Amino acid sequence: MNPPTFTATPLVRRKLRQERLARAVLAGMVLAMVLPLAAIIAYLVVQGAPLISWSFLTQNPSNGMRAGGIWSALVGTIYLVVIALLVSAPVGVLCAVYLNEYARENWFTRLIHLAVVNLAGVPSIVHALFGLGAFVLFAGIGRSILAAALTLAIMTLPVVIASTKEALAAVPMSFREACWNVGASRWQTIWKVVLPNSISGILTGVILQVSRTAGETAPIMFTGAVFLKKIHDDTLFPYALTDQCMALSMHLYTVTTQVTNAPEALPYAIAVVLLGAVLLVNAAAILLRGLLRSRKKW
Repeated sequence: MNPPTFTATPLVRRKLRQERLARAVLAGMVLAMVLPLAAIIAYLVVQGAPLISWSFLTQNPSNGMRAGGIWSALVGTIYLVVIALLVSAPVGVLCAVYLNEYARENWFTRLIHLAVVNLAGVPSIVHALFGLGAFVLFAGIGRSILAAALTLAIMTLPVVIASTKEALAAVPMSFREACWNVGASRWQTIWKVVLPNSISGILTGVILQVSRTAGETAPIMFTGAVFLKKIHDDTLFPYALTDQCMALSMHLYTVTTQVTNAPEALPYAIAVVLLGAVLLVNAAAILLRGLLRSRKKW
């Protein structure tokens, strides 16, 4: 029997031990993040399960928000998220396209990049005051769904711009040069080549935007949300853009801090619905992003 052709040296064994240690540390860090999240979700579901039902989702609050369901708050949240998304996504993508594909690198564009980064870190209460002054008072829109959605769109715009710009920058320059060499214009290159190959990264910013928009309270509290408003529970379009609306995040805050003698499970049930709605939208966007990413040729 021939002796083994390779024998691990002390140096190799030490590197293998370091590799196993690094893997164990990283796995522990992942568990440290995932396990608390799973525990929180499980706790919310267990506490809110007694109230979660179809009628809870499809009925208006009643008896001073101590009974009934969350239909008006759920529909109001959908309105706010969809309108904010329809505003921030196109504007953010177009801004990122200009900054990455057209703008020259100089002090002005660097200043714009710095402003975008800093705007992403502004507290939501500051955005709320801006929305109150710009849309409710100055623009004369008043406290309404439109004013609240525009405030949320401004708040989430930096995330969309930053993620889209990174996705555009990840497309190889050779793709653009190949299009230019066959006579395509800059916009044709962007529309036909750059954007289709960066759509998965753009969806990342949209996912983050939906998550943050659905959970914000301060911006809508100042600009368009109300504590209680009953709507017709037989239609999906009960609000007008100039109406005020309820929202799940605001409803959760109200039930927790302002309503007395409410069922103990009510705040947890509202939180579960809000979290479930966000996770559902995120899961759909992630699946779409994965499908688009699988079609990439590079």
